[in-house]
Amino acid sequence: MTSRCILQTALLVYFSTTVLAVNYDLLRFQLSSSSVECQELLLQLNGTTKDCLKDRMNFKFPEEIEKSQQFQKEDFILVTLEMFQKTSDIFRRNLSSTGWNEIIVKNLLETLHWQKEHLEEILEKIMEEENFTWDDRTLLHLKKYYLRIVRYLKAKEYSICAWTIVQAEMLRSFFFLDKLTDYLPN
Repeated sequence: MTSRCILQTALLVYFSTTVLAVNYDLLRFQLSSSSVECQELLLQLNGTTKDCLKDRMNFKFPEEIEKSQQFQKEDFILVTLEMFQKTSDIFRRNLSSTGWNEIIVKNLLETLHWQKEHLEEILEKIMEEENFTWDDRTLLHLKKYYLRIVRYLKAKEYSICAWTIVQAEMLRSFFFLDKLTDYLPN
């Protein structure tokens, strides 16, 4: 499975660097692949929420992202970039209590990092080519969402149950990202 992911990533890097203009079909494919890969990696981490039901929490994923089918491509890229950045920040925190396989976490972080760099390049290209305005409220709601997750982990002192709940929440957020990717405009 890991070799398949490496091959996919290598092919994506090769094809994405050969394309000069922003190709949104390719971007949609890359984001969907990355999202699925992140979900698969998260599922490989041990832990089950049934043992941690008392620790559940509603982190309140932003509704405008969860239900939006009207994002402009620039908005979508900004939201996705923020999601990858904040998820990466969370998984760089105190993981010692989890007992998770460090290679899986490292692969997750590498996937997120590669995708963030790629999205930053695309965003720069779009900003050079087009004028766009951005409603900061969506990003603010997204940042608050991730802040609630970080505060939860701290309050629970990075316990295994807290990490298991966060793992489930990250799976949920990647599900929304994957769903949102279907609506990326051409």
